[in-house]
Formats: sequence, C-alpha cells, structure tokens
Amino acid sequence: MGFDPWDAEFVADPYPAYRELREQGRAVWSQATGQWLVPHYADVSALLRDRRLGRTYLHRFSHEEFGRQAPPPEHEPFHVLNGNGLLDLEDPAHARVRRLVAKAFTPRTVERLAPSVERLARELADGLRREGGGDLLTAVAEPLPVAVIAELLGVPEADRGLLRPWSADICGMFELRPDPETARRAVTASVEFSAYLRELIGERRKRPGTDLISGLIAAHDEEGRLSEQEMISTCVLLLNAGHEATVNTTVNGWWALFRNPEQLAWLRADPEKADPEKLSTAVDELMRFDTPLQMFERWVLDDILIGDVPIPRGSEIALLFGSANRDPARFENPDVLDLSRTDNPHLTFGAGIHYCLGAPLARLELAASFGALLDPALPPPRLVEEPRWGDGYVIRGLRELLVEF
Repeated sequence: MGFDPWDAEFVADPYPAYRELREQGRAVWSQATGQWLVPHYADVSALLRDRRLGRTYLHRFSHEEFGRQAPPPEHEPFHVLNGNGLLDLEDPAHARVRRLVAKAFTPRTVERLAPSVERLARELADGLRREGGGDLLTAVAEPLPVAVIAELLGVPEADRGLLRPWSADICGMFELRPDPETARRAVTASVEFSAYLRELIGERRKRPGTDLISGLIAAHDEEGRLSEQEMISTCVLLLNAGHEATVNTTVNGWWALFRNPEQLAWLRADPEKADPEKLSTAVDELMRFDTPLQMFERWVLDDILIGDVPIPRGSEIALLFGSANRDPARFENPDVLDLSRTDNPHLTFGAGIHYCLGAPLARLELAASFGALLDPALPPPRLVEEPRWGDGYVIRGLRELLVEF
C-alpha cells in the first residue's frame, strides 16, 4: 500500500508506506495531495529550520503572486483566527508575538501547575479504576489536558465543557482537503470561541488575575503589546496544540504498550514508585514511536534543492514527522519500541522557530497521566478490545481505548 492519507488501512499503519517513500528518494511528488513528501529525518530536521520555507507566504506575497487561490470568503473567521497564532506567523511578527507570549508562559508557570496536574491525573486514574475500567480516552486522556489548559488560561470551571468541541471542530481544518461540512464547523467554532475569549479578555482587563490571559495582557516590550486578535489566536492555539497532541500521545502510547507487554512490564518494574527519569525517557520514546502529528506542511518561499530534486517557489512540502521518527539512518531499530532509548532526538515537537512552546507542559501532563496509571502498587489497565483509528491522518489518534482492571 502506498501513501494514501484517506485510506483507513494506511491511517492505521502508515509505517510500511513510509519505508517505501524513504527508498524512493529524499523528496517524492504526491499527485494525490499536490505536495512534495519529505520522509527522511535529516531533511525534515533541516527544513524545519530553513527560512526559505514558511508556514505562510502572506508576509511576502499575495495569493496571486504566489500562484495560489485565496480561501473562500466564508472561511475568513477561521483563517483570521489561525493566521494570527504563533504556529502560522512568520518573522518579524512571529518573533514579536513569541517573545511576548514567552514572558507570560514561563517555566515557572509550568512548575506552578505541576502539583495540580499530578493531583488531577491521579484523580482521573482512580476514577477509571473505581469504575472497573472504561474508555481511557474520555476518562483520562481528554479531561486532563483540557482542564490544565483551562486552568492556565483562567477559564471558569462551568465553561470548560465548551473547549474540547470547539478545539476538535477547528482542528478538522488541518486535515488534507477538508470537506465543506468540516469547514463549516470550523468556521462556527472559530466565531464562537473568539467571541468567548474576547469577553474573557475584557473581564481580565478590568480584574487581572494570575492566569495566562492576564499575563498576556500585561506582557509588553519595546515593540508594543499583543493585539486582541493575537491574544485570542494564542489562547486557541494553546488549547488546540496543547491538548489534541497530548490526548493522542496518551492513547496511541497505551496502545503501543499493550502491543509490547514486555516494555509495559519493564516500565512498571519498580517496587517503590515509578522512577521519574525512567518515565520521562519512556514518554519520549512513545512520542517517537507513534507521533500524534504525522505531517507538518511548509510553503516554499524561494527555490530550493532537496538532494538533487529542485523544488520551485510556490510549492508545498509535507514534512513527514511519522516517517522521520522511524528513519533507520537516525534511530537504531526504529520500528522497535524501546522505552529505555536515551539517544532520542525525535521531531514530535518540531524544530526551529516553530518548536513547540508548550513542550514542557506536554511532558509534565504525559508523565503525570502515564505515571498515575502505571503505579506499581496498583493493578495496571488491560486492553478490552483492539481499538479503531479515527479518520484523521495529520492529527492521528484512536477513536477510543477500552480498558479494564
């Protein structure tokens, strides 16, 4: 089976197709997606840092100049929201916004959250145990990062049920060729989420707190403050990037552990308490082994060469994170899950100026989540039935993960 992001069998196991792509070359044209596929670790890593590529081209060209068609006007609310977030900004706007966001989203902010993250993870894991099992995705994987991001932003507890559906609808637009209904839901969610955050920002302007929104309002430097739209887009990005990937890393990781029982046994083999360093190393390996973000796209702003393949300006490149993280040129026995792997510079968090700002928080959440369910003093979860994969390829995860104790 070749590269086919709309095929259920490919989505369930894209790694054989990635092996074929790596054998075909360093840049392989996909007629189906209209992109150059880049499957090798060294190229993906280098191109993430290459300033001749961009997440957008609108900081340098109009749609017409770049040979691309403008999105439909009815999609504008989504593109305004998405285009003003860190992930899709390019310098100099990116450098300014990232610098200001980093002032509010500091390592101390993450450190301050650690006790509540660990407490909530234990509560969710204990709740799943009391029920005798259930869907690990909805019982633990989803509620933990949503609650953490909501706490970080200062979203009132009564409103937190709104966040996950908005995020899921917006993220549907990141898949390849989203259909009209997906686009409609994304636009609706963009409008509703933006309106909600605009009201919350207004309240924080009047009554600042210790939350991130208050910090973003206060953040400023010699180039000024964040605009309201930049604040809204930043908050939405923190929710989307800060929980979609964490949710899928959790369930994909558990599915990998269930398929590798000797690795699960090794991870639990501590008579006192799970070793934090051991757990951290294992989490990195789970992120490498089955990364939740399979593809990251870039526009070619100036002609480049990938190997001996010329890629002209105006092209779109698909950096295949899933393939890069399984590249035998960089990882020994890449198709083997090795939770003790220490030489592990995986690309799951990206690289270059768009390296994930929330990586420390994601690591904290994942360690807390896995640690709570791996407690050697308590029985581990057991798989009830083989899970089914969701439809998404770019953001790839399971529909559910049913377990019992």
